[in-house]
Amino acid sequence: MAKISLRIGILIISLILALFFIINFNAFSGGVQVSDVSINSSAFDAGISKGEIIKQVDGVSVNSITAFYDEVSKIHILPVEIKVQTDSGLFKYDSTVLGFELDENNTIISLSNASSASGLKKNMTVEWINNYSLEDYSFSDIKEKVEPRQRIEILTNQEDYIFLTNENLGISVKPLSKTNIQTGLDIQGGARALVKPERRLDSMEMADLKAVIEQRLNTYGIKDVVVREASNPFSGEQFLVIELAGATPKELQDLIAKQGKFEAKIGNETIFVGGKGDITKVCKDDATCSGISQCVRTDQGYSCRFSFELSLSTKAARKQAEVTSHLSENISNGESYLNETLDLYLDDNLIDKLFISSDLKGKETTTVSVSGSGFGNSRQDATLNAQENMKKLQTVLITGSLPFKLNIEKLDTVSPTIGQEFTRSILIAALVAFIGVCIVIYLRFKKMKLFIPIIITVISEVLLTLGIAALIKWNMDLPSIAGIIAAIGTGVNDQVVMLDESETSKSYTIKERIKRAFFVIFSSYAVGLVSLFPLWFAGAGLLRGFALTTALGISVGVFITRPAFADILSKLTKE
Repeated sequence: MAKISLRIGILIISLILALFFIINFNAFSGGVQVSDVSINSSAFDAGISKGEIIKQVDGVSVNSITAFYDEVSKIHILPVEIKVQTDSGLFKYDSTVLGFELDENNTIISLSNASSASGLKKNMTVEWINNYSLEDYSFSDIKEKVEPRQRIEILTNQEDYIFLTNENLGISVKPLSKTNIQTGLDIQGGARALVKPERRLDSMEMADLKAVIEQRLNTYGIKDVVVREASNPFSGEQFLVIELAGATPKELQDLIAKQGKFEAKIGNETIFVGGKGDITKVCKDDATCSGISQCVRTDQGYSCRFSFELSLSTKAARKQAEVTSHLSENISNGESYLNETLDLYLDDNLIDKLFISSDLKGKETTTVSVSGSGFGNSRQDATLNAQENMKKLQTVLITGSLPFKLNIEKLDTVSPTIGQEFTRSILIAALVAFIGVCIVIYLRFKKMKLFIPIIITVISEVLLTLGIAALIKWNMDLPSIAGIIAAIGTGVNDQVVMLDESETSKSYTIKERIKRAFFVIFSSYAVGLVSLFPLWFAGAGLLRGFALTTALGISVGVFITRPAFADILSKLTKE
């Protein structure tokens, strides 16, 4: 039995490791992967994060998306009777939430449809709720005690989460991939933008910008966000490449083309701005405190109003109380309002004016209702436009403005269908090229004992390249696949050089012939590697996939597969 050399042994071990990195063994144990977790949701508060694998929901195994949502659909929060004693009497209604907010004087400042239907009105003073007195308990403590919540247990590959909720979990899932190879935008479909900051940023400023963009896109609900820095080393220009799988170019443009600076003003005084400094919570995806309020017909079609609630920080509430304390009151149609409105500005453009009830004069209220409009030719179009505008405004309020303005230099889109067609076409091209190489090699040497090792070596190089890409979590896009094909061609060329040297230079021993061949191979490798460096930066980094996979392919060839092939060749051509 032929002895396995060290070089061949290294190749075998490398192939085993490559397969270990490529195959996703977690997929065989079942479960679904968390693709997104909504901010401010129950799951988000519990600590569940994107990328975790959900194994069980309430003790039941979930091995598919359908099974997961089937179990989630069984989570029903039954309404309970809520009794509210106020200075105007006792009110009762059935609900899963209290449906109203109080100021520091326990006065009702906002109501949901369910609570208002019971007869509760703004400005009533609440004394107790379900026998819990507001003199003995805080309003937040009473909410925890009164509102019905269901115990949910979710087992993931990282932790066993147990929490109580009375709302949608806020988890999106996707099937587990059988491989660890990540695909890029060209294959998944989506939108890509090449953007340039308004001025040159240092490393800390660039990191802050990337973080805010990622948070904004994730909050909006766009999945699989990739934000990476790129630059042009020749001009010194800085760029960001933003790739979004499953998103449209319009969504991407609307979210990053504008800075998203939100301000709420009373007169010339700024009361609060978007972001976590002034805003502690924004009602999102909750019908009890956000939604479309009404739609009316206009001369141009339809107009729909949206509204949602947000909670202010103590500092912002104090600022509002300070500014309103100096305002006078106006009475119109039996309603009393302050003589100034709360004006909402987005990127310095006025988007809405809100009347301020006289009852809020000088009061530190932490709950504010924000509204806006949507328009369309039909009621459905106006509703969709209002929902989209509300979603964008909620996103800006949660994340705050971008720290720097961005200019969109290039905007691309690839549909999933086109991406699949591209992938199919390039894989067919790769297969045709592989078959063509096989035919040429066989016609050239006409020896199966030489032909088979070459083909095995080619396949080994592809597996090793994919294994390294899976290890470093590189997104395999179309340039990356093209790079693998280019590396295959380089590898076959090197092996032909080695075979030609072994057959033509008869005056040298087989080891000397292989050394002569390796001189040519290493020279070619050095030139090829150096030529790939400019491609890493070319097109603001959009060709990095080609540069990386080509470099990986020729490197594993020179340092792993070529030496192993040389040992195989030595054994096959023993003199």
